[in-house]
Amino acid sequence: MSAPRIVHGGGIAAAAARFGGRPEDWLDLSTGINPNPVAIPAVDIAAWHRLPDRHRQDAARAAAARYYNTPKALPLPVPGTQSVIQLLPRLVAAGRRAAVLVPTYGEYARVLGNADIAVDRIDSLDGVTEAHGLVVVVNPNNPDGRLFSRDDLLALHARVHAQGGLLVVDEAFGDMRPDGCIAPLAGDGMPGLLVFRSFGKFFGLAGLRLGFVAGEAAVLDCIEDGLGPWAVSGPALTIATTLMAGDTGAIRRDIALRKAALDRVLSSAGLSILGGTDLFSLVDHEDAAALQEGLCRHHILVRPFDYNARWLRFGLAPDAAGDARLAAALVATRGG
Repeated sequence: MSAPRIVHGGGIAAAAARFGGRPEDWLDLSTGINPNPVAIPAVDIAAWHRLPDRHRQDAARAAAARYYNTPKALPLPVPGTQSVIQLLPRLVAAGRRAAVLVPTYGEYARVLGNADIAVDRIDSLDGVTEAHGLVVVVNPNNPDGRLFSRDDLLALHARVHAQGGLLVVDEAFGDMRPDGCIAPLAGDGMPGLLVFRSFGKFFGLAGLRLGFVAGEAAVLDCIEDGLGPWAVSGPALTIATTLMAGDTGAIRRDIALRKAALDRVLSSAGLSILGGTDLFSLVDHEDAAALQEGLCRHHILVRPFDYNARWLRFGLAPDAAGDARLAAALVATRGG
């Protein structure tokens, strides 16, 4: 029997149906996405009119290789990395177990378990054993921001590869800290390593449904075959090619300012920040459910977790007005 579906961030329409207000008037802090989407570059009409020609994918792959600094790999564009998570069971050898470093993004364990692959939820890299044919590490981690060094991951890869396994490193939140990413090492020279990168989180274009996967060419070919033809739209490929070739300095500075502002609001409200990434903060609170519902009554949505009743994840507000709105709602909700 399949595991129940996971309730992720977002869901403003459902929240508005319960607590009132128009969805567009809510402040959505439930996702780890840049709250200020970049301007969409011009897209030629042929990208909309025709099925995505190979030259568009080739251009996007070359741009991704430069952007992610992957000299040994041409990252494969995919319709969101969730699409590749769905294919991971195909990459686990028969009879092998999978290990997922938790707590983390829940779809990994869910998808693997639904494919009748035994999944061990481990809490440290030491939990990886020779039984594991697939190991998943999200780095930086969602939701607590746990971060492993490149050396730690290389040592883990050596162990997993020696056992004939595959190490998957999800760097969906890695754009702000490229020096710590392992994607530059992925490719034919590093068999047994697969790296996932998100496009929409950093650029604020999650609705584009686009990600990239770096790894051995043969594994990428297998993934591309599993996704089927024309998996990524021509407009998505064109937009990504342009944006990844541009100057992202202003985006990074804005995200850093928004993150600092969020943490000031949370700290001023007396909330305990456990960790996070540049795109969200994780809060520990003795009555997180009541706090989350109270914020919903002020039409602000944050992310609860079914596996930890004390945790709430706060994404970035788009501007100072959003910060002030959150601060006021926290005061009202907490009776301060």
